[in-house]
Amino acid sequence: MRARGLTRRFGELVAVDHVDLSVPRQRVYGFLGPNGSGKSTTIRMLCGLLTPSEGEIEVLGLKVPAQAEELRRHIGYMTQKFSLFEDLTVRENLEFMAAVQGVPRAQTGQRIDTLIEQYHFEDRQKQLAGTLSGGQKQRLALAAAVIHEPQLLFLDEPTSAVDPESRRDFWEKLFELADAGTTLLVSTHYMDEAERCHRLAILDRGRLVGDGTPAQMTAALKGRSFIVVSTRPRRVQHALASLPGVLSAAQIGASLRVLTEALDAVDAASMDALRERIQATVHEVDPDASCTPSDPNLEDVFVAATHDGRAREAA
Repeated sequence: MRARGLTRRFGELVAVDHVDLSVPRQRVYGFLGPNGSGKSTTIRMLCGLLTPSEGEIEVLGLKVPAQAEELRRHIGYMTQKFSLFEDLTVRENLEFMAAVQGVPRAQTGQRIDTLIEQYHFEDRQKQLAGTLSGGQKQRLALAAAVIHEPQLLFLDEPTSAVDPESRRDFWEKLFELADAGTTLLVSTHYMDEAERCHRLAILDRGRLVGDGTPAQMTAALKGRSFIVVSTRPRRVQHALASLPGVLSAAQIGASLRVLTEALDAVDAASMDALRERIQATVHEVDPDASCTPSDPNLEDVFVAATHDGRAREAA
């Protein structure tokens, strides 16, 4: 899947602003971004549900939106809101979706039996979908989205309303699909889910502000993260917030996670000076506090990417 210059306007609002994407086959590609960043709008354009204002899209060798109808036979789409029929049983929902997706009748029964087993609904086939738990509804929606064995699966914040254990089980199913040959594009705002993806795109206010593997993106921030442990974390946080060069200081329990702004890579002295200012500020507030370098994580990547993207836009 490739997109070039993908743009969508709603009147004066630019929801997606000249986004370039390339998604390889048999990978889990993540869309990370805050609410309103353009994730859902981008997904709707990529799967042919929304016409771009500008740009070019090619999905599975098909031009979108010109060949959107043909594309829909080869893709699945799962939204964050449960969209099946709550007054139908688990099996009836799957039978209905098989008919909608054009699964041959001779194959429908066997396909549904396979999904019932894979998604653990053996003892719930006759249960009304509306009486299922959140995690069970999620599994049923995923089974319905793949009933026609799509080559490409779009998932729009599919785990936003379920518990952590159900999210973990859901992601195991996604990797099973990828191993079987399906390409998946998943939008999320959960950092632990983003870490699971083979590759990530970070969107902010409609712009692509980051793209790469989680390892590549965290490695790019090496030297910019610190952990401060203090008995006065709030006071230290307020002091660091006003310090030039500090991008964020987020409290985590009794410690602070500090992220610095990007400095010129060739100017090591500037980075050393910033580290010294951070340590001096911390010890001025709390002489017993410790300030040590930390490996960057995806939350650091997200904060840095959105900040740097907005700085570039302002410039």
